[in-house]
Amino acid sequence: MSQMRGKTVVITGATKGIGKAIAEKFAKEGVNIAFTYNSNNAVALELVSEWEGAYGVKVRAYPLNILEPDEFKPLFEAIDQDFERVDFFVSNAMIYGRPVVGGYGKFMRLKPRGLNNIYTATVNAFVVGSQEAAKRMEKVGGGSIVTMSSTGNLIYIDNYAGHGTNKAAVEAMSRYAAVELGEMGIRVNAVSGGPIDTDALKAFTNYEEVKAETIKRSALSRMGSPEDIAGAVYFLCTDEASWITGQTLVVDGGTTFR
Repeated sequence: MSQMRGKTVVITGATKGIGKAIAEKFAKEGVNIAFTYNSNNAVALELVSEWEGAYGVKVRAYPLNILEPDEFKPLFEAIDQDFERVDFFVSNAMIYGRPVVGGYGKFMRLKPRGLNNIYTATVNAFVVGSQEAAKRMEKVGGGSIVTMSSTGNLIYIDNYAGHGTNKAAVEAMSRYAAVELGEMGIRVNAVSGGPIDTDALKAFTNYEEVKAETIKRSALSRMGSPEDIAGAVYFLCTDEASWITGQTLVVDGGTTFR
């Protein structure tokens, strides 16, 4: 029986892409799932039914607008009604499209509103979500928090300055959190992914160029998949990673050193 069975993970943004893969990985290991979605209630309910039926775990979905940090407190209060414990928190949800206008583009075209939205969705969401999760984890003797990052803060990617700098910021914030939450038995790490083939990446205007360049740079000659990231996130929440905290695990197929 999995050491993880019966525990609970909270994941923001899990109806598609990386978040969906992470949720399913945990569900396969017997972990109960509390996940958020932005607006597509029908898809969220389908996933609840699918994962409960396939893996025999408890799954619940909650609406959340990560551009509204004040929504995190009532979110976790709702989770308290449905689950007896919170063991893991994965800050995954991100924004793209209209909210990032002014944040996604060349340096001379960056605008405060777009940059601020990316910061709110990346750093503020991690901070507020982790604060709420940590209160619950402390009651059960500890836990693990993972935030999603990107190698776009290590290497240059066209039009990615707004996202890349905020990913660097959330990595720094996770290290501070790791020091201060360690006394609660809570570990905090980041997973920094290279370009992963998701709808979010496909939204980039230069998607085909990014895809080709990623395959060219990768030591494994392929794009990354959501499942590649999910495995790393899951590992950081297991006892096998019990002395790993304050770190950023780079999962990039070797693209950052070529």
